[in-house]
Amino acid sequence: MSLFRISRTTPLPPAEVWRRLTDWPAHGAQVPLTRTRVLTPGPSGPGTRFTARTGIGPVGIDDPMEVVRWEPPGEGPGASGICRLEKRGRVVTGWAEFELRAEPDGSTRVWWTERIGVRGVPRVAGPLLGGAGKLVFGRALDKLLAHRPR
Repeated sequence: MSLFRISRTTPLPPAEVWRRLTDWPAHGAQVPLTRTRVLTPGPSGPGTRFTARTGIGPVGIDDPMEVVRWEPPGEGPGASGICRLEKRGRVVTGWAEFELRAEPDGSTRVWWTERIGVRGVPRVAGPLLGGAGKLVFGRALDKLLAHRPR
C-alpha cells in the first residue's frame, strides 16, 4: 500500500469545486487510458458506486469504488466539504478522499489523499506506486479544476 496527498488552490467557489470533483466520468477522462462508468442511478451520494477501468480493449484493470462519506460544502466563509471513496476491487484496494475549504480570499483549497494498493505488486514498490499516483492524480486534479467557460 502507498499513501499520497496532493493539494491545490483554485479561484473556483466550493460548490463548483464539489461539482467537478464528484463528476465521476470526468475523472476517467483525465486519466490516460481510463473510462469511468457509474453503476448506480440518480444523483451521487453515499452508496454511489462506479468503476474506473484502465486499459486497452479487453486488457485492463477495474477499480470499483463506492462513496462512503458525503458532506458537500455549505455556503459562506469557511465552507468545507469531504468525500471518501472505498476501493472495492480484487486487484486495486484502498481508499481516496478529497476535502475542500473556502479560503478568506475567495479561493478554494483542495486536498486529495489516497491510499492505494495493487495486489501482486510487492510492498517494496510502494514508493514508486505512490509517486506515480501523485503524478497521475495531480494532473487529473489540475485538469478537473482548470477554468472552463460555461
